[in-house]
Amino acid sequence: MPVDLAREIDVFEGQIELKKQGKIEDKLFAETRLRRGAYGQRYDNGQRHDGIAHRSLPFPTPTTKGPETLWDAPGMQRIKIPFGGLNPDQMDVLADVAEEYSDAICHITTRQDVQLHYVHIEDTPDVMRRLASVGITTREACGNSVRNVTACTLAGVCRCEVFDVTPYAKATAYHLLGHPDTQEMGRKFKIAFSGCKTSSCGLTNIHDLGFIARTWQENGVTRRGFEVVVGGGLGAVPYDAKLFDAAVPEEEILPLAQATCRVFARLGEKRNRGRARMKFLIEKLGFDEFRRLVLEERRILPPDRRWTDYLKDIERYHETPTQAPSKLDLANLDPEFEAWRATNVYPQRQSGYVVATVTLPLGDITSWQLRQLANVARRYVGDNVRATVEQNLILRWVSEGDLPALYAELKRLDLALGGAGKIEDVVACPGTDTCKLGIAASRGLAAVLHERLVERQKNGAIEPAVRDLHIKMSGCFNSCGQHHLADIGFYGVSRKVGGATVPHFRVLMGGEWENNGATYGLTIGAVPSKRIPEFIDHVTQRYVAERQSGERFKSYVTRIGKKALKEMVDAFSSVPPYAVDRSLYSDWRDPREFTISDITTGECAGEVVPQIQFDLQAAEQRNFEAQVYLEQGEFQKADEAAYQSMLIAARGLVRTQFWDLPDEPDPIAAEFKTRFYDTGLFQSPDAGQYAGGKFALYLLNRHADKARTFTADKARHLVEEAQLFIEAAYGCQQRMSEERARALASLDLPAATTDATAAAEATA
Repeated sequence: MPVDLAREIDVFEGQIELKKQGKIEDKLFAETRLRRGAYGQRYDNGQRHDGIAHRSLPFPTPTTKGPETLWDAPGMQRIKIPFGGLNPDQMDVLADVAEEYSDAICHITTRQDVQLHYVHIEDTPDVMRRLASVGITTREACGNSVRNVTACTLAGVCRCEVFDVTPYAKATAYHLLGHPDTQEMGRKFKIAFSGCKTSSCGLTNIHDLGFIARTWQENGVTRRGFEVVVGGGLGAVPYDAKLFDAAVPEEEILPLAQATCRVFARLGEKRNRGRARMKFLIEKLGFDEFRRLVLEERRILPPDRRWTDYLKDIERYHETPTQAPSKLDLANLDPEFEAWRATNVYPQRQSGYVVATVTLPLGDITSWQLRQLANVARRYVGDNVRATVEQNLILRWVSEGDLPALYAELKRLDLALGGAGKIEDVVACPGTDTCKLGIAASRGLAAVLHERLVERQKNGAIEPAVRDLHIKMSGCFNSCGQHHLADIGFYGVSRKVGGATVPHFRVLMGGEWENNGATYGLTIGAVPSKRIPEFIDHVTQRYVAERQSGERFKSYVTRIGKKALKEMVDAFSSVPPYAVDRSLYSDWRDPREFTISDITTGECAGEVVPQIQFDLQAAEQRNFEAQVYLEQGEFQKADEAAYQSMLIAARGLVRTQFWDLPDEPDPIAAEFKTRFYDTGLFQSPDAGQYAGGKFALYLLNRHADKARTFTADKARHLVEEAQLFIEAAYGCQQRMSEERARALASLDLPAATTDATAAAEATA
């Protein structure tokens, strides 16, 4: 190991020992371990049992209560893989540590990282040393730091790129790793490199700092540099990156990145984590002022030879193939191989070589498979392996004539699945399997969709236009599954139906994966989790039947409009009573039902439905109208409708405590702040840094903005924020309902008081 890296791991091991002795406070140690990539993970938490139809554990399944302390529970270890680059030796070690310290599965993330689950905190120093021995670090894989620097997986072999961005991404990753100027950030910071503007490989639009390769002529000499964008991001409310400079010379990218980090560290929000990303700092300062501050910071930076030292090797940088180039013999090819080649093989710009994608459902590969794949890589491609943002692995510099033999090897390893980048290549975050923030089972749903779509493709039941769609999902609103960029995206929510909690997913349509993630889809409505597969069938069938000649899905969605899309969603939103169909009351790949409350039905024909449920439904409808205004370019109307939707939801909550609330914005906002924000009632007790208090501020800040200007960006952001506010209001209402039910149960009421009115009075 490098001496400095070894020393860092020794220090971390010492900090673990001090924490055991109670000599480091929880908050400090939490950030310490996060900066080493050691992350807490979920154990049941009232939602699911790990190990049931998910992952088989090498130790007893946790109790339903979950672990008591940090030391009782294995967690997640995130491992940084800059630009996704891997070699066979690193793959071997990753396989070994996954097998010895985890559950023998390596998970590829949407940021080209590798994650191991069920790793004990006391084992993490040993894991880190094993990884460091092959040049891998976990430092700053989590925490308030510069996260993994991502880049085009085809960089260097792409037929469309301006030039290979790999060495620039690598230099940026290691220059900022542990740099003093990146240690005081209030939140994470993400960087990406793209070799062109039109592909999806780099996704620069969704990053805090994005570099897009370009060249220009200067005094008769071709100069290399980058178009630089800043302030992009997904998360709960997605922001488009803004153009910082159309042409930054290559020698300026490291000092510019450093200066940007310094401004973010100095001025970024530190107390309210919900507003601590760089996109919010730019919004607060104004783009022109932010840009001025960064350029001023760049001017005063002390010179650093590392800014340009790496450039002397740029022209000499190249990857070395293992095999000589060759052509594929097209005679007598196996039909299965040809189907795989059609979707999983990309001809490189270098004649005689191709890139082969190893499709990994849900991003998972077992230790045995990874170790075997490392041997395959040694034979066919050498060190030229990369992880992708679509949770796959690619083998670069495959000699084209070797493809049939490579396919046979992959088939032996059960890694010859086709459909890379197609509709069946579903992307999903861990969701409720292991994430503490997960609401619905994104991995369970993704697995079911993947299996159904693979089977349909085998039977020829998927139209070519449909097969090119992207499906992405997240277990909550935070977009780790990048659902905003999908043709059809989902994020997990829940709904109270007849006293029971039912898992749902909110639907987004019309995102754009190409052009570096250029356009975000907007949410349309919520569908019960178990009805998502039939919903996708319906949407894709409508698309095939109604599309115009050559019309892509994004254009189709735009043409038919939000109202038609809402009708599609609404057709699948109903939930039958529990006695009629129990299947919708549990999540995918989880045999247990969600908590069912006892429901007392009167002799009237219908159930007693609290007014708050009608209010929240009205809030959703008003926010949908805001989306329609946004679609029509009426930004002021969209903004005002989104604001009104939050007021409707807030009014509904307040009226559960204070019925005679005046129907005016000022008293609604004031009473909501006093009764729900100041008291913490709006804040979910298990939501951690994403507590409901963050969403309450969406209403309070908009209400306080009396001199508001109306723009497309502001309207779009407010529409997203309003939906999150409404979801938080649903959550608040559910918690209050459950608390009332517990209070009622504790009263041991006589039978005569079980009607709705008497029960309500008794509870009060």
